[in-house]
Amino acid sequence: MQPLRGIMFKVMAVCLFMFMASFIKAASVEVPPGQAVFFRSFFALPVILGWLAMRGELRSGWKTPNPVGHFWRGLLGTSAMGLGFTGLGLLPLPEVTAIGYAAPLLVVVFASMFLNEKVGVYRLSAVLLGMIGVLIVLSPRLSIGAGLSTGETLGAVVVLMGAVFAALAQVFVRKLVQTEGTAAIVFWFSITSAVLALCTLPWGWAMPSVGVAAMLIMAGLLGGLGQIFLTSSYRYADASLVAPFDYASMILALIIGYFVFDEVPTGTMLLGAGIVILAGVLIIWRERVLGLQRAQQRKAMGHVGGK
Repeated sequence: MQPLRGIMFKVMAVCLFMFMASFIKAASVEVPPGQAVFFRSFFALPVILGWLAMRGELRSGWKTPNPVGHFWRGLLGTSAMGLGFTGLGLLPLPEVTAIGYAAPLLVVVFASMFLNEKVGVYRLSAVLLGMIGVLIVLSPRLSIGAGLSTGETLGAVVVLMGAVFAALAQVFVRKLVQTEGTAAIVFWFSITSAVLALCTLPWGWAMPSVGVAAMLIMAGLLGGLGQIFLTSSYRYADASLVAPFDYASMILALIIGYFVFDEVPTGTMLLGAGIVILAGVLIIWRERVLGLQRAQQRKAMGHVGGK
């Protein structure tokens, strides 16, 4: 393990995904979310194929005995992406980022429901704390008589729904990794999401300007690179070590939102985001403690067996 390299790769992935989201947000003035999903997925493929070639897995890395599992994972992930991209066109970038932090909290709940993972009082309490933070972020958008536009309210709802689908997709990935390689998961997700995005053609695609088309292509390339760095980060460091660096995205979102999109965060949004981040860090810390305990138990059992 090379923890410093793992952390570096995770930070790189977070930065690339945030820049990708910024391009998608800027392009949303001209193209619908489904079209953005297609560009994001299709133009990630050259990067992913190049990565497979560098690893010597171009002929075998994409093969899978479970195409149905990849389809369902792709359907959930594409739904999450489409809803998130819709929200980017309706809400400030930091707000979308903060609401998206609900996904890892929901993974804990869904893993307990669908994978029979045990969730103790500590982690469940952290999840509830995090969801309170999400509600604080959402509260101004959902308040009756707040004088907000319908678009802002819709944006809050679709981003939260996107977090739900993202969490379900992550649960599916946890099942897939038991039998599938990382390369196959990354490859088939891009294929599936690109094909599913084409299904939105009847709802109207637009001919983007040269500048917007360039931004969409860049979003796809950055998304592909982000997936590679994210995958590589878990090869060099434990997931519990690199996971907290996800929250660096809030710093980037605040900077990009302010200087690029002229978005000034509200105190309510910052308070809610802070609570969600605290809850996420508590869950990650608890996972790390439990992982160390399990490792010690296995080591102790090995010593007993050796006697």
